[in-house]
Amino acid sequence: MVDILLGLQWGDEGKGKIVDVLAPQYKVVARFQGGPNAGHTLEFEGKKHVLHQIPSGIFRPESINIIGNGVVLDPIIFKKEIEALAPYQIDFSKTLYISKKTAIIIPTHRLLDAASEKAKAEAKIGSTLKGIGPTYADKISRQGLRLGDALSEGFQAKYNKLVETHKRMLDFYQFEYDLEAAEKEFFEALEFIKKFNLVESEYLINKKLAEEGTRVLAEGAQGSLLDIDFGSYPFVTSSNTTASGVCSGLGVSPSKIAEVYGIFKAYCTRVGSGPFPTELLDETGERMRQEGREFGSTTGRPRRCGWIDLPTLKYSIMLNGVTQLVMMKVDVLNIFDEIKVCTHYELPDGTITDELPYDMTDITLKPVYKTLPGWKQSLEGIQDFEQMPQALKDYTAFLEKELNTAITYVSTGPDRSATLSRKSLL
Repeated sequence: MVDILLGLQWGDEGKGKIVDVLAPQYKVVARFQGGPNAGHTLEFEGKKHVLHQIPSGIFRPESINIIGNGVVLDPIIFKKEIEALAPYQIDFSKTLYISKKTAIIIPTHRLLDAASEKAKAEAKIGSTLKGIGPTYADKISRQGLRLGDALSEGFQAKYNKLVETHKRMLDFYQFEYDLEAAEKEFFEALEFIKKFNLVESEYLINKKLAEEGTRVLAEGAQGSLLDIDFGSYPFVTSSNTTASGVCSGLGVSPSKIAEVYGIFKAYCTRVGSGPFPTELLDETGERMRQEGREFGSTTGRPRRCGWIDLPTLKYSIMLNGVTQLVMMKVDVLNIFDEIKVCTHYELPDGTITDELPYDMTDITLKPVYKTLPGWKQSLEGIQDFEQMPQALKDYTAFLEKELNTAITYVSTGPDRSATLSRKSLL
């Protein structure tokens, strides 16, 4: 069976850490969407690791890792990621497989991303400028390149044709660029990637599923509120970040889906533009940012911070069919005397709702808060949830009841060891 692990907010929830924690239970860990705009951070043995395209099970030698067809892959960034993993002596021939159907990010995709974002001026999306959007656009318009194309004799002609199309678009934007240096690095990286296991991953993953006792963990990138269909459009990513993306992004049937782990922070963050009803533009928000080290692992940009938002979480739980919740970074709230929880929104006409309105990007949603007491103490060294401060246990129980979904794991720090299993009160 396939279990899914994905983010329920605007990304940056801590998915990489939990994949690393859960990976020993699985024979396969597979990325099903997104690209190098993802930044999955893992910490263990005193070291911090940030993965962008490689699945987060790569440090577990008993698991094989698959980059699925729903991913867009930048060969240059992939090569750098592999080189950064050299000290760990990972046998990639046995642990890493890449779908031939994975879309390739070429240098002009990144240029188009930058040109498009610059042209939007004040209306910019907040793109990571990794070329994600243009690559998915080419995929949908049926002119993109896939990794399997790089193995054919006609690849250079296909590449040149696409680049010429991109150049005309860049001329329209009146965007200045230097392509030669980037292309040299790109083709070197493409030759490098050909040494890896390039496979029809849909066959591989289904053969693994047919083996008795095999469990697959599908690893999502970004967050449900950035989904191209159900996120805060147009301030979204270019892929389906919800559970539905697993079937198309890996080639598995819906009947194979079992557990859905929904990851959320004990508060909220967002990078880039777009609506954020509980955002704190004051000293409290800055304290939250500094305490949580809320700076993008991919871009380094400071994240916008705010209190937890239950209407958005309920929405994401509904869309994904979440069966278990994982609450991250509760230790960041150690410093607060009181903790606020947004339970509803007040609309401009005075209506109170706990649903996300279609026009949330155009109107002001006023959060309706419930205030709970903080616990005001360090959680370091606590290895049993029952030893937690009563205020934290009450906060967890309140969220679980409101969301009507079991919170089974609570993270109290960045290291993989700071992850506590909890018995649900539901």
